[in-house]
Amino acid sequence: MRDIRKLRHLGLLALACASATLTACGGAGSGVVAESATVSPTASAAPSETPTAAPSPSPSATPSPEPSGPPAFSAKVSKVTAGQLKGSWHPGCPVSPDELRKVTMTYWGFDKKAHTGELIVNRAVTDDVAVVFEQLYAWRYPITRMEPIDAYKGSDFDSIDADNTSAFNCRRTTGASSWSKHSYGKAIDINPRENPWVEPDGSVAHPNAEKFADRPLHKPGVINADDRVVRLFEKYGWEWGGYFNDAKDYQHFAKGGG
Repeated sequence: MRDIRKLRHLGLLALACASATLTACGGAGSGVVAESATVSPTASAAPSETPTAAPSPSPSATPSPEPSGPPAFSAKVSKVTAGQLKGSWHPGCPVSPDELRKVTMTYWGFDKKAHTGELIVNRAVTDDVAVVFEQLYAWRYPITRMEPIDAYKGSDFDSIDADNTSAFNCRRTTGASSWSKHSYGKAIDINPRENPWVEPDGSVAHPNAEKFADRPLHKPGVINADDRVVRLFEKYGWEWGGYFNDAKDYQHFAKGGG
């Protein structure tokens, strides 16, 4: 009887050992396999199908903007009053202020820069003036300055001495009693130092213009017979004073001559 009990005891021990061995080796009740089911990708995994974005260019790769060139030509026409013409107009002049206009426009300077100047002209010639000076600007024909002669209190001599390009000035023709074409706003004097009034004997009234008295003369701002500046004005019906019979007025252009 004691032997039978001993055998039962040994059998129970064997069953307990077998059950313990299954659990220790990863049986169905273990949580180890569940955790190891989640695995990180290995180096041999297939590459992603999403394309890699191209790198952004560095700031140094961005091209710098080109330096801006000279401004485009512009011209603005506006009315003037007697109060704006105190030095150049007075009662009795052949035109009234209502017949005159101020043309504010771009011109090219001897300093190789763009400037803004003003000419007082007859309202009938504003279109001519704008198109002619637009072409001069495109050619980079240099002009020293461009101010209404009122900046010089109406003094033609002082305006010329300053090499000022101007138009309207109510005055008599040089050496005559008739009204100058400037009195009608239909004449323009361009660079009067480089293009002086030259007497028949070759003399000039302004010492700073002496070296510009002879023609032809090929220097910046100088006007010569049949050059492109003369032909440009002629295209719109303006005659050049360099063709006068006696004294030569190289600075002078007048609509219809005179």
